[in-house]
Amino acid sequence: MDASISLLHSLNKSQQEAVSIPQGHCLVLAGAGSGKTRVLTHRVAWLVKNQNISPSTFLVVTFTNKAAGEMQKRIESLLNQSTKFLWIGTFHSLAYRFLRIHYQEAKLPKEFQILDSEDQLRLIRQTLKNHNLVDETKWPPRKIQWFINHHKDKGEYPQHIPDDGNPDIQKMVQIYLEYQNYCERNGLVDFTELLLRSYKLWQYYPELLRHYQTRFTHIFVDEFQDTNAIQYEWLRLLIGRQGTLFAVGDDDQAIYGWRGARVENIQQLTLDFPSIHTIRLEQNYRSTSTILAAANAVISCNKARLGKNLWTEGKKGIPIQIYSGSNEQEEAHFCLIQILNWRNQGGSYADIALLYRTNAQSRIFEDILFQHKIPYRIHGGLRFFERAEIKNILAYLRLFIQRESDPVFERIINMPPRGIGAQTLSQIREYAQDQTISLWQATTQLLAQKAFTPRSTQALNNFCQFIQDIEIVFQSSSLPQFTEYVLKKSGLVTHYEKDKSERGQARLDNLKELIQAIAQFQPEDQNLERLSAFLAYTTLGEADPQQAQQTNTYVQLMTLHAAKGLEFPLVFIVGMEEGLFPSAQSFSSSNKLEEERRLCYVGMTRAKSQLYLTYVNCRRLYGSENYPEPSRFITEIPNQLTQELGMHQIQTSQPASSKEILLKNIQLRKGQRVYHPKFGEGILLAIIGERETAEVEVKFYSFGIKRLALIYAKLRPI
Repeated sequence: MDASISLLHSLNKSQQEAVSIPQGHCLVLAGAGSGKTRVLTHRVAWLVKNQNISPSTFLVVTFTNKAAGEMQKRIESLLNQSTKFLWIGTFHSLAYRFLRIHYQEAKLPKEFQILDSEDQLRLIRQTLKNHNLVDETKWPPRKIQWFINHHKDKGEYPQHIPDDGNPDIQKMVQIYLEYQNYCERNGLVDFTELLLRSYKLWQYYPELLRHYQTRFTHIFVDEFQDTNAIQYEWLRLLIGRQGTLFAVGDDDQAIYGWRGARVENIQQLTLDFPSIHTIRLEQNYRSTSTILAAANAVISCNKARLGKNLWTEGKKGIPIQIYSGSNEQEEAHFCLIQILNWRNQGGSYADIALLYRTNAQSRIFEDILFQHKIPYRIHGGLRFFERAEIKNILAYLRLFIQRESDPVFERIINMPPRGIGAQTLSQIREYAQDQTISLWQATTQLLAQKAFTPRSTQALNNFCQFIQDIEIVFQSSSLPQFTEYVLKKSGLVTHYEKDKSERGQARLDNLKELIQAIAQFQPEDQNLERLSAFLAYTTLGEADPQQAQQTNTYVQLMTLHAAKGLEFPLVFIVGMEEGLFPSAQSFSSSNKLEEERRLCYVGMTRAKSQLYLTYVNCRRLYGSENYPEPSRFITEIPNQLTQELGMHQIQTSQPASSKEILLKNIQLRKGQRVYHPKFGEGILLAIIGERETAEVEVKFYSFGIKRLALIYAKLRPI
């Protein structure tokens, strides 16, 4: 079979059209589970094999480094050759690569440092303190952080923000300006600055822009609906008049407006590129036709959409299960029983995802899963490289490369504790601010002036000498050996060894895992200095060295946002109530409400075979009791696609035992919390007899111990 024909052989008609379309701008509207990654990778391979186009002219943009790595492997497999000349990565990692190559034009030091979110926040706090804005109720550092990042995502430096006369905004602009000036002086680039900086670089150096426009004539973008303002302009500038755009996205899955993504960008394409050809991928390979019909019905209520209708050749499947409980305890117990049933019928815990709108909802599910010894993981929790013990050793490595980094200096100057007090640190900060120098420079100058107490002098001397002395080890060791040396000599290992708890051991294990991650790390560009490349990877990267170990045998708990891109045979979407999902904040804006509906659509289309939607009549959340209405998203699903459930309809496949009894499909067991319509809540102490003749002893919280005939007791588990 001809190589180009074989590329199309496994694709459906719409996929074939997208892959083999003549060169020119193309927008592929790819519905959930319709094979968008397959289309994008096959398009790259088609142009190489069928059109004899060099991969070196391709730039492929994704939204996670994990996705970039998977795409690269697929493309290499399709081409049966290395793609080392292919530039593929996230917007931020590609921008970082440009800036590393052109650091001089960008007016950056060669070893410029990327500020992660935590270091950025620390620097903002210090800037606020410099302005005597220490009242965090009026000047929340995270609000200032959002303000700075929001304007950078819009392509605006402080001088570009219009003055509307609002004194609070004027003050935030002033903070932004001081923060930005500090970053400029010290060679620091925050995450949002990466893209803005490379965009401005092309504007200031047109010949540099022309060079890259000539080189990258084929631009591929995945998840186009998630682009923000500066990302869109960055692409438009790079494409210019010569390049061609192949954009893959789904406006129905645009759920990141709260962090700057603009669903309007995917609609703007037809205006900015009038010749663009639009292809819809509507055949779904993931979910049953019932799930798809329900998801289609919900999303069709949105007005601002380009429009498509998912369908499948697969089976119809069972109805969407709608469960209503009295309270969140009943809701959690219901989910527990379904999880146990799935497991008892031969399913795996890894097949199951429990999705919620807010992180606060996870607690009760964590409690009940823990009590019943069901393994679970919070998906999208703290990344490996964000853990405190990892950030501490990485900070030592960063300070070794760039002594002028104040956030890094602040993090490790007294970690592990070395007797440097708050007064000494304040003295260093004040001197650095007065002299407009870094904390490292301030420390060395104050040491030379003998400005510290003897104890502080010795501690600071030892610290500075250590950072300087490890240069010799660095020159004669591999990067893993060097890191291991710094770990031990810095005192971090000894510090964590003092903690004999499981947490202390876990931290030591994480440090060992870091050494392994460094040993396996292969820089994307071998010309980059390896340590600098690894440190950039830890800030930019999405990969978690432990992620593969965490998803094999666990029920997955996650927010609906974190579920995007994933799929599971069994999915629960809990808390389907007005004010929770959709959120109360969305009621003020039709755009926000439509984004909430898209989030529901994303959640529903994660399910392959079974989907449960649950809500309660009374929910206690954030310390208050609410009596919500069922979510409008439930009412938007046609009745013929759903099955209503209540607590009395819960089925369980678990066998009864001497300590359990099953009556009218309600399973009770000794030690269980129960509810009685007259006596309220209590603990089931004993079960006497079997089924219809059984009696129970219950210790009610308000009425003490009572013995009841079970058949008349109207007990229910909670």
